[in-house]
Amino acid sequence: MSDWDAQVRPDAEALGTAAGGRVRGRAHKFGPDIDTDVIIPAYYLNTIDPVELGKHCMEAADPDFSKKVKPGDIIVAGKNFGSGSSREHAPIAIKGCGIGAVVAESFARIFFRNAINIGLPILESPEAAAAIQAGDEVEIDLEAGRITDLTTGQTFQATPLPPFMMEIFRAGGLVPYLRQKIERQRAAAQGA
Repeated sequence: MSDWDAQVRPDAEALGTAAGGRVRGRAHKFGPDIDTDVIIPAYYLNTIDPVELGKHCMEAADPDFSKKVKPGDIIVAGKNFGSGSSREHAPIAIKGCGIGAVVAESFARIFFRNAINIGLPILESPEAAAAIQAGDEVEIDLEAGRITDLTTGQTFQATPLPPFMMEIFRAGGLVPYLRQKIERQRAAAQGA
């Protein structure tokens, strides 16, 4: 594993991707149109260190956000989460502060792809985004796309991610996924 992989993937176990594709944590609630400048202000784009970015995650919306997060916690947000400029720093900051997944009414498309590329689980569910409250204990089954509010007992169905995206999450992101794929191809070629 490269230094970059070690930095971007420090919390793979906390994400639950190795343990059956489940994420469980407390909900942190945000409204609609949270853009990448709110997620991580441009001032901090001079680093790619996930832990350092994580310290400043969402500070424009809640200055103490990163101090409140426990590994595996979940961001629940309104529509158009991650809009604005395209920066991989935004999902890296979210992952770096320990967030295990993001559930939103909808995502900006470029944020959606950047989150997948770095292995941050994201699910669209307008019903869950509306019903789950700050502080609720939430469990997500990534494989099934099922979101359960353990505080209220409500269950919501998000659109499950396609199998190829789940493979990327299991690997910890796009770069580790491609490395694993290349290694499998090399091993197969050597064994042939």
